[in-house]
Amino acid sequence: MKFEDLLLEIGGFGRFQIFILFSLCLPRINLPMHFLLHNFLAATPPHHCAIPHQEAFVNLTMEEVLLISIPQEPDGTFRSCEMFTQPQFHLLLNSSLQPENNSIIQNCQHGWVYDHSQFTSTISTQWDLVCEQRGLNQATATFFFIGVTVGAVVFGYLSDRFGRKAMLLLSLVCSVIFGMLSATSVSYSMLAITRTLTGVALSGVSLIVLPLGMEWVDIQHRTFSGVLTSIFWSIGNMLLAMVAYLVREWHWLLVAVTGPCLLSIISLWWVPESARWLIANGKVKQAHRHLLSCARMNGSKDFAVSSELFPSFHLSQALRRMAADKTPGGSYSYVSLFRTPVLRKISLCSGAVWFGVAFSYYGMSMNLTGFGLNMYLSQFVFGIIEIPAKVIMYVLMNRVGRRPSQAWAIILTGLCIGANIIIPTSFTSLRSVVAIMGKGFSEAAFTAVFLYTSELYPTVLRQNGMGYTSFVARLGGALAPLVFLLDEVWRSLPEVTYCGVAVCCGSVAFLLPETLNVHLPEGIEDIE
Repeated sequence: MKFEDLLLEIGGFGRFQIFILFSLCLPRINLPMHFLLHNFLAATPPHHCAIPHQEAFVNLTMEEVLLISIPQEPDGTFRSCEMFTQPQFHLLLNSSLQPENNSIIQNCQHGWVYDHSQFTSTISTQWDLVCEQRGLNQATATFFFIGVTVGAVVFGYLSDRFGRKAMLLLSLVCSVIFGMLSATSVSYSMLAITRTLTGVALSGVSLIVLPLGMEWVDIQHRTFSGVLTSIFWSIGNMLLAMVAYLVREWHWLLVAVTGPCLLSIISLWWVPESARWLIANGKVKQAHRHLLSCARMNGSKDFAVSSELFPSFHLSQALRRMAADKTPGGSYSYVSLFRTPVLRKISLCSGAVWFGVAFSYYGMSMNLTGFGLNMYLSQFVFGIIEIPAKVIMYVLMNRVGRRPSQAWAIILTGLCIGANIIIPTSFTSLRSVVAIMGKGFSEAAFTAVFLYTSELYPTVLRQNGMGYTSFVARLGGALAPLVFLLDEVWRSLPEVTYCGVAVCCGSVAFLLPETLNVHLPEGIEDIE
């Protein structure tokens, strides 16, 4: 008897599975509130060089002081990173006569003055991460995703070794600890370290939530459960916009987005361990207990009663047979993903797909001010557009299949990014519409890749597979914010990079096998 057949007997999608999925949705909401927090945590408000007070400025207004102290851009705005070596009083008579002699222009010497109308404080204003230090500001997101990358490897292995639920709980507890430590940071170095460790911890949540829910659901409802769980990411996206709008001080913003992890820890108390994992690791008694609970809650009382009266004849016997089929293979590691031909191809191709999905998704998500909308509104709209994108993806994955849906979602994301390179910046509304469409496609691609990958790998290697692909994805996430620095080479180079990577990686998805209506593989032999 296969586990899928056993699930059908006890109820493959009843009250028990719905309860588990909704319990796991709260941890899912926490994720975007940290993964996309950089948009607000490290926001850089308008700024200019600080001008030291001089006796000659006594009778001048602040606007006049700036006029004679700071060079102007062609559009009339003051430069953010430069000042005159000496006040240029002649500009009071004609401000259009900007000096052409660069020798009288220097970098800011006395710090910066920031516009606090939108943000009370961010890490940019706290530690002057602007101008020459701009790279450190973008690196904050990279440090976080480096942590997520490391966490993917660590929790991928540990959750296959010690169980899904225990590692999910550990991940949430560590997220609370390091998230709160981040909020108390007194230096940039402390923030960089604690954000990296927060990324390591949250990686476990990202990695485990979907497979833990999926392993309790039958074939017919796998897509639905995957999309349902993913929708709560979008809800977290919208909540982040509202929380950031209400909390404009970066210390308290970190506290506000970390606090909900405590509720997630409480909700996890009632979530059972994956029966598939328990059986695969020979823990038959625990699997037996959870399956009986599932049968009772789903109303399969005849099955539950017969299993309790004749355990050796029915359920326990079937579980021992399944466990015996799975345990002789020994222990598995990440190396196992590349030992056999079919698994090797799946691992290489899925790694490329995950990199493209994450790289393009975070490239769009961290450019809230580049599409002509208010950044809070952009964040909220980007969250809203993800929900219909997920619903459409749900229909397509069930009708058209996983493979074409995955491939075209990434390719269309890249094409939307590319389109905005061509559309003039004066066409604000059109650029916003194309950006929102691209964001929808990118989220559809992310929704599909979690479900698709969890169906590609066997139970004995599923978390290792998810850990490896998540590792590659987080490399994409870590590189995405740094690509913005390429605008110093050519203004459109970041968008060209995002577009090219998305189209290439989307094409690789056509090399993966289709998994629509296919039993979840239990062992490597099922794949090969």
